[in-house]
Amino acid sequence: MADAPDDGFKEAPHFHGHRDRLRARFREAGALALADYELLELVLFRAVPRRDVKPLAKALVDRFGSFAEVVAAPVPLLAEIPGVKDAIITELKVVEAAAQRLARGQVKRRPALSSWSAVIDYCRTAMAYAEREQVRVLFLDKRNQLIADEVLQTGTVDHAPVYPREVVKRALEVSASALILCHNHPSGDPTPSRADIDMTRRIIEVAKPLGIEVHDHIIVGKDGHASLKGLRLI
Repeated sequence: MADAPDDGFKEAPHFHGHRDRLRARFREAGALALADYELLELVLFRAVPRRDVKPLAKALVDRFGSFAEVVAAPVPLLAEIPGVKDAIITELKVVEAAAQRLARGQVKRRPALSSWSAVIDYCRTAMAYAEREQVRVLFLDKRNQLIADEVLQTGTVDHAPVYPREVVKRALEVSASALILCHNHPSGDPTPSRADIDMTRRIIEVAKPLGIEVHDHIIVGKDGHASLKGLRLI
């Protein structure tokens, strides 16, 4: 029989028992009982069926900082890690996509303003770990249900150009009555900049005469989030 492909891991004679114990602990105690690298191991099991993946899981967390940052890491950076092959990258990106789809579903099932924590969680899941600045807009109907969620601009590591008339034009196209602006700070610090505040106020000025309300502008980063409305900046 042909040898298993060399994916950078050493054979471990007892790794099957370790996998069974880790899966059992996850089933019995849940994800909170597992360290980030252990939860990552559960993901890697599918891509690497016959090797000990604990060293790789620990290396990935050491490199990127947390489970969330590993699954959200750009593909080229993941590929730089020894032992990370296409199958592993695919599994990680499936987890990332599933997290975003779940968060988006939680927002869509309930009125956005009565589930503010779900809006924050969704914005952070979708954007907090992106390497480039993005501007996302949640378009809402009269009941504050989500009509559309769109990334309108993607920029550099510290700037994404936003044109107020384009935002409002899109709101009219989808028949939105209100919107929530959301963008990320790749630096990790969600503190609003002067440009963030000025841009939001310009959008409000353009939207208000057309009957479109800007509920908030949320800024997310790895270190948390900031609400311009909560900070009384708009």
